[in-house]
Amino acid sequence: MIFRPLLSAAGKLYEFGSNIRNLFYERGIFRSVDLGRRTISIGNITAGGTGKTPLTAATAKILAGNGEKVCILTRGYGRNEPGSRILVSDGKNVLADAKTGGDEPVELANKLLGKAIVVADADRVSAARWARENFDISVFILDDGFQHRRAKRDLDIVLIDATDPFGDGMIPAGTLREPKTNLKRADAVILTRSDLVNSIDDLIVEIRRSNANTPIFTSANSLVDLKDLKSGETLLELQQKVFAFCGIGNPHNFFELLKRNGSEPIARRIFRDHHIYTREDIDDLLKEAKKTAADLFITTAKDAVKLAEFLPIDMRILIVEIEPNIEPFEEFRKLIIGTV
Repeated sequence: MIFRPLLSAAGKLYEFGSNIRNLFYERGIFRSVDLGRRTISIGNITAGGTGKTPLTAATAKILAGNGEKVCILTRGYGRNEPGSRILVSDGKNVLADAKTGGDEPVELANKLLGKAIVVADADRVSAARWARENFDISVFILDDGFQHRRAKRDLDIVLIDATDPFGDGMIPAGTLREPKTNLKRADAVILTRSDLVNSIDDLIVEIRRSNANTPIFTSANSLVDLKDLKSGETLLELQQKVFAFCGIGNPHNFFELLKRNGSEPIARRIFRDHHIYTREDIDDLLKEAKKTAADLFITTAKDAVKLAEFLPIDMRILIVEIEPNIEPFEEFRKLIIGTV
């Protein structure tokens, strides 16, 4: 392909810039700022969906269950005013929609009512200071924090998608945000979607080349609930013909999850990650559903937070709720609460 050499050259430049930036932090030219409370970063070494939101929610639940006052600090990708600070949730109420707070922060806020405060701000150091002043925070979670080195962390967790660990090189040729060797910074690695591959042995060997001692966990997503977008009612079984659609980083794994749970869609529609839905999108989906004789729509929790404004919709929409099964769980829990 004629553009491949150009993309590879751009990837080399991206890698050079990443290496220089990391070197500056390691030499103390750039300084990481202590957020004043225990801080856990959950991030990726690649762009795209690795299952970060479910793991962030699971981590917050572990901490809240241990009596911590949790605050999630996130950039809030795709929101209308990315430079602003938005209190997405005060821990009791969801205070923003997807347009102002970002789709993933609002998804986290919905999942973690009563368990975590969620703040969207590109400047997470300033946001942490503000959160400490306004809430009795005892621990911060940096959402997508591996490359955000300005905020000092006590625990650096990196998620790697076992189905596509390192893409095809550095951005823009591939999906790597920094070289694999930088896994040396990871205090723990979680191999997500590990149930979708035959073996993780070779991947573990590759990780060990960069970090010989970091604990490695596995995670497999489980479908735990199907909720009606309009009524909030839970469905115990799903036997109708479903039309699945989503705008997430890894849509094919969403479709595979449905298939593995006995709900293989008769039709599918993929939107780009963080897609903001319009009335025209809804009308197009309804037309496609009519052609395929689908009985209902099914989508992700991340998409659902951007669809409520279009209700009522002339077809039922179900939301898939997932939770990660982390193994070995007890070792992971101890790592999160700081007892190892």
